[in-house]
Amino acid sequence: MRFELFIAARYLRAKRRQAVVGVITIISVVGVAAGVASLIIALAITNGMQKDLQARLVGSTAHVELMRIKADGIRDWRPLLEKLRKLPHVTAAAPGLYGQVLVTRGARSGGALIKGILPKDEKTVGDLLQSMVEGSAKDLEPVATVNANSTAVQAAQPIPPIVIGKDMAETIGAGVGDTVQVISPQGELSPLGLVPRYRAFLVVGIFKSGFYQYDSTYTFVRLADAQRLFSEPDLISVITFKVDDLYHADRIGTAIEKAAGPGFETTNWMEQNRELFRALKLEQIVTFIVLALIVCVAALNILIALTMMVMEKTRDIAVLMSFGVRAEQVRRIFLLQGLLISVIGTAIGLVLGYGLSWLGGHYHFPLDASVYSIDYLPFAPRIRDAVIVAAVSLGVSLVATLYPSRSAAKVLPAEALRYE
Repeated sequence: MRFELFIAARYLRAKRRQAVVGVITIISVVGVAAGVASLIIALAITNGMQKDLQARLVGSTAHVELMRIKADGIRDWRPLLEKLRKLPHVTAAAPGLYGQVLVTRGARSGGALIKGILPKDEKTVGDLLQSMVEGSAKDLEPVATVNANSTAVQAAQPIPPIVIGKDMAETIGAGVGDTVQVISPQGELSPLGLVPRYRAFLVVGIFKSGFYQYDSTYTFVRLADAQRLFSEPDLISVITFKVDDLYHADRIGTAIEKAAGPGFETTNWMEQNRELFRALKLEQIVTFIVLALIVCVAALNILIALTMMVMEKTRDIAVLMSFGVRAEQVRRIFLLQGLLISVIGTAIGLVLGYGLSWLGGHYHFPLDASVYSIDYLPFAPRIRDAVIVAAVSLGVSLVATLYPSRSAAKVLPAEALRYE
């Protein structure tokens, strides 16, 4: 062990003539540990929320969407769909017809985004139909594929099927087997004016993605039933795509747009959720800055503790210097002493932070999904965060040791020992 490190370690373990110095040293270690643990936990939460939201967004919806710029929708879409499916980097494609509706059951109602789909194609671009908690999405298959005798099937099930989200089901008080009314604002003209168009649907399934925006508003029906509801025969509003590299969805979307021809535009999951991820990134930066102040306060405690220790050890410093210890060595003694306090506090904080993060990830802490969009608090600690936090903690603490170590190096042995 180096001479300077040996003396620094002995000073930390030695009994104090002034008890307050030892108390402040302990407070410094606790302060550094608390600051580091808080930073690790906060970064784990913000990183976990970003990863969880991204995974749910990307898993539940398509990577790229193609739509008409000015027209009401896409007609003659089948040849276009087959053409675009063959493009490079496109792994799946599905047609869809979106529309804003009101879903009611008795006196309870809720706004919804209804989507007419072909289930086999929709399952290749999104996972919502694969996260069923009640019922099944099989009833959304076209009648002809369920049973060859379509007349018998229609007689057995005259009401078209619908799949709704878990939160939507709780809002309107509907379950599997219940009948709901779907009201479209695209009404029909009558002698009494514009009358909203409505139709009864049978709830055959309830899905739960864990993402409130989807579970509270998304509903799925057959494409043909949606077209009849909106009086738009053989029309779709969007073609959705799954691509092989979701982080290059913008480039692939541009290629899809060019292949589709003039009058089309694309959007991707990054554009649709840019503000959300930007807000999460900003929150992560602000949280880091705010909680780093805890480490700064602990560094001030280190400065105070070392300053008081220099005052307490003035005679010892003078004796060491009279034996030939250089001023640079005295400075390193107190630099290493402050560094030891920081290293001990940082190590305790890292263990505590990662331990609590593991517990938080193992035992899910529930959240209000209507406020936070997710139903539990996710934790995703990263090694990179530990390196950054440790570097910041050690750097700030090292800066705090500069003044007391410099003061110790300036002690004059003759003056310090004059009255001994």
